[in-house]
Amino acid sequence: MMTPPPTTETPILGIDLGTTNSLVAVYENGEPRILFPESERAIMPSVVRYSAAGDVLAVGDAAREHAVAHPETTVHSAKRLMGRSLDEAMTAGFNAPYRIVAGPSNTVQIAFPGSDRTVSPQEVSATILRALKHRAETALAKPVSRAVVTVPAYFDDAQRQATRDAGRIAGLDVLRIVNEPTAAALAYGIGVTSKTPQTLAVYDLGGGTFDISILRVTPKESDNQTDFFQVLSTAGDTQLGGDDADRILEDLLIREARERMGEAFTFSAHARQALRLHCEQAKIELSTEHEAHISMPLDGTSTLDRTLSRDEFESLIAPWAERTKAACVRALKDAKLSASEIDRVIMVGGATRIPLIRRLVADLFDTDPYTALDPDRVVALGAAVQAAVLGGVRTDALLLDVLPLSLGIETVGGAVAKLIVRNSTVPARATELFSTSVDGQTSIKISVLQGEREMVEDCRSLGTFHLTGIPPMPAGIPKLEVEFLVDANGILSVSATEHRSGAATAVQIVPNHGLTREQVEQMERDSLTHAKDDMTRHRVADLIVNSKLDIKWIDEQIGVLDDAQDANLKSDIQHKLDTVREFIAKAETDWRAVDANAFHAAKQSLDEASVPLHERAITKSLRR
Repeated sequence: MMTPPPTTETPILGIDLGTTNSLVAVYENGEPRILFPESERAIMPSVVRYSAAGDVLAVGDAAREHAVAHPETTVHSAKRLMGRSLDEAMTAGFNAPYRIVAGPSNTVQIAFPGSDRTVSPQEVSATILRALKHRAETALAKPVSRAVVTVPAYFDDAQRQATRDAGRIAGLDVLRIVNEPTAAALAYGIGVTSKTPQTLAVYDLGGGTFDISILRVTPKESDNQTDFFQVLSTAGDTQLGGDDADRILEDLLIREARERMGEAFTFSAHARQALRLHCEQAKIELSTEHEAHISMPLDGTSTLDRTLSRDEFESLIAPWAERTKAACVRALKDAKLSASEIDRVIMVGGATRIPLIRRLVADLFDTDPYTALDPDRVVALGAAVQAAVLGGVRTDALLLDVLPLSLGIETVGGAVAKLIVRNSTVPARATELFSTSVDGQTSIKISVLQGEREMVEDCRSLGTFHLTGIPPMPAGIPKLEVEFLVDANGILSVSATEHRSGAATAVQIVPNHGLTREQVEQMERDSLTHAKDDMTRHRVADLIVNSKLDIKWIDEQIGVLDDAQDANLKSDIQHKLDTVREFIAKAETDWRAVDANAFHAAKQSLDEASVPLHERAITKSLRR
C-alpha cells in the first residue's frame, strides 16, 4: 500500500443507499470502515416515518420499529420508486401500506392520510442520506459534505439523476455515482494477494434490484503501479430483489387467510405492514434454519399460525431466483466469456444469503461463491475506496465502468443512429455528422433514444430538443455535428453544432422516468430476435432518404441536357429515375416489399448515369 499524502480536507464518504438498508463508510489509515454511533447498529434500515402532515418523525431503526403502528406514514423501499412514473410503479407490482399518487409529469409521489402534503422518493432518500451524514459526523467528530453514492448498475439516467438530487437535498455534494457491483469489486480488491489478473463476476441481489457485472482485475506489480478494475459487461433488473421474495410469501399467506376467512376478507393497513415484516423475518430465518414460524392475529378471534419449511420456501421462490440466471448468461455473452473462465464470484446483497441463491450461483459458474466479505457491507466499503481515490488518499487504483444500454438519435425515416453502444466504457464520448433533408430548414429537432433496436418505435425516448438559428440552405448542405458525452456517473449530455452557421445548443438529457424491467428485457430480446429485419429496415430507410435527395437534385439540373446529343443520356437518366421512384413508393408503403440489394443497385446505377449531368451542371455554374 502506498503512503497516503497528507490532507487537511474533510474525508469523502462512501454511501450505500440501499432499498432495504443503508450504510456509510470512510477510508482512513489505509482501509475502509463503516461509520456509526456506538449506541446504534452499523446497518441503518432505509425507512422513514412521517407525521400525517408530512414532517419527518423518525429514520432507520426508530422508524422501522413503529411501522406496524403507523403503516400509512412509514415509508420503506423508496429506492424502487426513484425516477419512476406512477404507471411504471404500478405495472412493476409495487405494493406498500402507504399510498402513492401521481405528481408532476406523472412522477411518483407519496401521500399521507388527511393531508394534501406529498413527498417524492428523492425527498425520502434525502432524509436517509441526511441521517447517514449525521452518523458520519458523529463518528468522525467533524463536518462532512462530500460523498460517493452507489446505485444499481442498471439504473438509467433518470434514476441516477434522482440519486444526485437526493444528495443535493441532503446537503451532500455527490462527487461520483458508482455502480454497486463495481464498488463491491473495489472492496474485494483490498485483500487481493494474487499478482495475476483475475476475472470476477459480482452477483448483487439486494432488497429491490439485481445486477450481475463481469470485471477484470489486474493487480499492480509494484508500489509505483495501479490496481486496474475494468468492467467488461453488466446486466440486471431494477425491479427484482429480496422484497419480491417477501411478497411471494405475503401472497401465499393472504391466499390461505382468505381460504379460511372468506374471499371478502382483507388485511387492514396495520395487519399488512405486520405481515410484510413477518415474511421478511421468515426469509432471513430460513437462510440459517430449516423452519420458520409466523404467528399474527387476523381479526378479533382468529390468528394466522403458519410453519414454513425451507424446502417449501425455496419451491415458492424458484422462478424468482431463476430470473437472475438469465441476466448472468447475458452478461457472460456480452463479455465474450464462458462461465468456466470466471475465477471468482463475489456475492453482494442480503438476499444472497438464501441457500437456494448460493446453490444456483455455484451451479451456474461451477465454483463456490466467495462469501468472505459481508454482503451487506461490501458495497459501502467499496464506495469508501472510490472516495479515497477521488480524494487523492489512494492513487493505486483505477476504475473503468460501463454503460448498460445503447444511446443514439433519430434520423429521417424513423431509424436510430447509435452513437454509443451498450457496455461501452464510461466516461464515453462520440460525435457524428448529420445534415438536413428539407430545403430551407432553419431548425432541427433532435430526438435522443435508448435501446438496442434499429427503429425509433422500438426504442425509448430519453428527450427531445431543437437546434435553431440555422440559415436556410438546400437540403444536405448544412453540416450538423452531434456529440454525446456520458460522464463517469453514467449521465448523458448532448450537444449539437451546425458548422456553416455556428448555431449551437446543448442539453443534459434527463428523462422524467426510467425503464421498466419489461422494457429492458424486451429491448434485449427483440434486438436479437429482430436483428436481421431491423438492419434491413434501417438500410431501406436510409436508401429512401438518400434517393430522394438524389432525385431532387437531378430534377433541378436535368434541364442542362437540352442539346440533341444529350437525348440518349437524358432518356437513360429518366428511365433510372423512374426505377428508383418505384422502389421509393413501394418501400414507403411496406419496407418488406422491396429487395434492399436491388434498391441499392438501382440507386447506384442512377448515381453513375448522372455523373455527366453533374459535370455539365458544374461547368455551367462556373461559366456563370
